[in-house]
Amino acid sequence: MVQATPFLLVLFLALGAHGLSTEKCNLTGFWKNDLGSNMTIFEVSKGGNFRGIYHTAVSATTKKIEKSPLQGFQHINPLNQPTFGFTVNWTFSDSITVFTGQCFVNDKGKEVLETMWLLRSHADKLENDWTAT
Repeated sequence: MVQATPFLLVLFLALGAHGLSTEKCNLTGFWKNDLGSNMTIFEVSKGGNFRGIYHTAVSATTKKIEKSPLQGFQHINPLNQPTFGFTVNWTFSDSITVFTGQCFVNDKGKEVLETMWLLRSHADKLENDWTAT
């Protein structure tokens, strides 16, 4: 049985390792999406907190688009492709957007953020709440 243990470990590594990324995905830095919006994430703390700036290229407002602050949190664990979430407080409108997603390293070694978002605009009264999200 002693000889089987190293074989099982090697077999597990050979079969299971393909699903684990050896590349570390780092949220810190400059990011740009396919619509031209961009953000800069400043240093991620050891606890996973981060801050940054978001500059959207897409908006329904007639006001001048400005850079807006963001605050977020990255899940800290031994995995190399972390989940995260952040909130953008739009400085040029009465709305806030929350993003959630995961940082991946693709097969070419490029870091990619996959996110979903939800925008909440100000509603002038309770009856108009349904139009605000």
